[in-house]
Amino acid sequence: MLETRLTSYCAIDSQSDEHSAASPSTEIQLNVARHLVEELHKIGATDVSLTAYGAVLATVPATDDTAPTIGFCAHMDTAPQFNATGVKPRVIHNWDGTDITYPDNPDLVLSPSTSAYLAGKEGEDIITASGRTLLGADDKAGLAIIMTMAEHLLTTPGLNHGKVRLAFTPDEEIGRGVHPDLPTDFGVDFAYTLDGARRGDIEYETFSADGAVVTISGTSAHPGYAKDKLTNALHVAAQIVSDLDVEGTTPETTSGRESFTHVYAQEGGSSETVLRFILRAFEMDELTAQGTRLRAACAKAETDFPGAKVTCEITKQYRNMRYWLEDDMTPVNLAREAIRAEGLEPHSVPIRGGTDGSRLTELGVPCPNLYTGMMEIHGPLEWVSVQDMASATRMIAKLVQIAAK
Repeated sequence: MLETRLTSYCAIDSQSDEHSAASPSTEIQLNVARHLVEELHKIGATDVSLTAYGAVLATVPATDDTAPTIGFCAHMDTAPQFNATGVKPRVIHNWDGTDITYPDNPDLVLSPSTSAYLAGKEGEDIITASGRTLLGADDKAGLAIIMTMAEHLLTTPGLNHGKVRLAFTPDEEIGRGVHPDLPTDFGVDFAYTLDGARRGDIEYETFSADGAVVTISGTSAHPGYAKDKLTNALHVAAQIVSDLDVEGTTPETTSGRESFTHVYAQEGGSSETVLRFILRAFEMDELTAQGTRLRAACAKAETDFPGAKVTCEITKQYRNMRYWLEDDMTPVNLAREAIRAEGLEPHSVPIRGGTDGSRLTELGVPCPNLYTGMMEIHGPLEWVSVQDMASATRMIAKLVQIAAK
């Protein structure tokens, strides 16, 4: 069932779009939402709804009204950083441990020699795309796991658990997955996102995040007669990016608890250019320092190019969930118990990214992140093990029963 669910979800295009002001940002996400609504009705969930802001909500009724109400959340959108149109999922049953190649891109190879986690998956069922798209296991693996867990609770007599709420959100990949109404509409004591990777992982610390838009206005002139007249906005942009491109400050030169500033998009031309950045750090003083450094680079460029006007707008995105969870580790400790009941040792490392749980936690819904098995996300090598997904499904089903003891 997990295999069938994931491959059917991944085949539905659902990329989000940060340039759209709509909610959800793309109409195609609603194709996934409607599919999930229909499926929730079929498995017997109650209170099934598709909200005006594009989230799917549903309930698994309690068999024990004294137990806490627990929520599970996954996002429907896929990352806009790589092609996700026309995804063709395929399942490699009982993988034999050799290099995995791709029918639509023969030059692409997923190898256990370069993926240590894959090297331990011989004999498992591996799901990948066909080589020209990402798979979308981020986070459709989470959708499949939560849906399968819900069906298990709804169809298995004698299980003791409190009310379970489900939330499937749009636009997580562009930092807009948690609508202001979601915490109230969700209606839970605490929740979990299913948006993690390795089997046994529970994550309760994320980056704090800001976004930045730098707008550069140059001075336009005919290039044949531009001497002492033209100020090329592209040259200004190049200097800003170059000044920020210092080893130890960019994503490709950092790891662990190190912070970074990342330029990820440029739009425009010689008259006006827009640069888009993300700023990431685990501690707020470091995040502030990233913003200060970006503004300084912009100010210097404006001085160095007298005909240019440079503006830098930094906006808050999300904050490290640890700031709130460290005051009450109940949901973290409950998940650890469930992971141990699955026969695993819980493993926690800071996420060099964020989840819907970051924002939910900040808004009063404690929400750590749990594993799904998805790996190599946001690119054509993305893969997931069906056995990892099955482990996550069993684990969260145990979690709600442990909470009812």
